[in-house]
Amino acid sequence: MRRAATWLLAIALPLTASAHHSFVNRFDRKSSGEIEGDITELLMRNPHTYMTIRSKGAKGESVDWQIETGSLSLLRRLGIEGAMKVGDHIKVAGYPPASDKHEMYAQHILLPNGTELLLDTGLKPHWGGPTSGDKSLLAVRDGDPSRPDLGLFRVWTFIRSGPRLFPEVVDPTFNVQSYPMTDAARATLAKFDIEKSRPTGNCAPKGMPTLMEQPYPIQFVKRDDGNIALRIEEYDLERIVYMRPETAPKNAPRSLLGQSVGRWDGRVLVVTTTRMSWPYFSQVGIPQSDVAELVERFTPTEDGSRMDYELTVTDPKTFTKPVTLHMYWIWVPGIEILPYNCKERE
Repeated sequence: MRRAATWLLAIALPLTASAHHSFVNRFDRKSSGEIEGDITELLMRNPHTYMTIRSKGAKGESVDWQIETGSLSLLRRLGIEGAMKVGDHIKVAGYPPASDKHEMYAQHILLPNGTELLLDTGLKPHWGGPTSGDKSLLAVRDGDPSRPDLGLFRVWTFIRSGPRLFPEVVDPTFNVQSYPMTDAARATLAKFDIEKSRPTGNCAPKGMPTLMEQPYPIQFVKRDDGNIALRIEEYDLERIVYMRPETAPKNAPRSLLGQSVGRWDGRVLVVTTTRMSWPYFSQVGIPQSDVAELVERFTPTEDGSRMDYELTVTDPKTFTKPVTLHMYWIWVPGIEILPYNCKERE
């Protein structure tokens, strides 16, 4: 198939793209494509970086391709934030569109000087020359054990090659029907149209529990009132965990984040969250009802190098039994929470 690009069958394409913000079903993650052209527009921002590439079509006509890739935060941590500029003639390789749109999700970029940018962790070079990226702190697989005294209260870094809380978001082979859903939930899922609903489109914040699968750093902070703040880089959000239940608002209205009450179980922080207004369990369309209850367990290792996360969702309107999911973060000195500054793309 020729559409100003040559599509290449991917033999072992990594599934490490973030899959946020209407990524799902927009790009064919089982294939790879290439285009070549000039950068005419470059928008370095969160949640994704965008650029327009002016390429040549099959008949020599100009074709503008809309290229999307990782966030400004990701590219900054990979050390390649300023590597591209308007006017550069580049090659792009990545996921081709799942529709007739001229768009692509970029994983590799070949610069005019021959350097290949790896736009995510865990990627192998596409063109075989010198590379830049994937040598940053994001590529660390084991956390740093040098500060066990910090316990839970530090910035925790997401490892993009590690397990995902919702595997259906990044793995197109995952059978979403394997969740123990009620008949009503399956009927709702069958009617879900991600392009119309756009549950995580551009700058629309997610709610709990979907929010916890985001691929950005989080930070636990002790508050002066005895409660705990969980700072989340994505959307510049802050969850308050009420360790003193008497300070929690009474009869608070439902909200995207819900209301969270915490307790200590040894060094494990156990958080129970209810009153969520977010209508999704997962951004692929599994619903969440008004009776859902979330129980999270944040468990730092004794040396502080890693924090294991367990989420149990009890929602009798959606699931026939509780669903328990797992993921983890590590500690990497020097990682900080960066401003998100998300803006809709014009």
